[in-house]
Amino acid sequence: MSFDRKIKIAPSILSADFANFGQEIQAIEAQGADWVHVDVMDGHFVPNLTFGPQAVKAFRPHVKTVMDVHLMISPVDAYIDAYADAGADVLTAHIEAGPHIHRTLQAIRAAGMKAGVALNPGTPAEAVAHLLDLTDLVCVMTVNPGFGGQKFIDMTAKVRQLRQMIGDRPVHN
Repeated sequence: MSFDRKIKIAPSILSADFANFGQEIQAIEAQGADWVHVDVMDGHFVPNLTFGPQAVKAFRPHVKTVMDVHLMISPVDAYIDAYADAGADVLTAHIEAGPHIHRTLQAIRAAGMKAGVALNPGTPAEAVAHLLDLTDLVCVMTVNPGFGGQKFIDMTAKVRQLRQMIGDRPVHN
């Protein structure tokens, strides 16, 4: 996965027809999606339950672009290798999901994936300042994690602040 600053379109398959994931993934890529975003929820860190490593592994043969797996789970570290083996290209963990996000990001990279960190709407941008050299992606949540279809929370000021903090580092946000 090469780095460039252009905006990435990464539709979440959480909105897909669950009976036709392969066709849905092919359709979004055919329409120009840069990445396929997979929202993983555990019913613990967030109140909803979605995809485990086996589902991600089943999606992998259909994804021709980048598979961006967003873990809304806690703990994260115990599942890093499972999502690497399932074929995730980017693995994103929430800074709020555990006490050792620095170690988590190192483990994600050591497993051969790009490392992302997600911020809930109430978490300030400054929370990732010390992580930017270990991070390939900062996911700024514009809803409280756990459910699709929520009302947008304006995070444009946080995104601007992060862009300034990131500077010329090769980090997507």
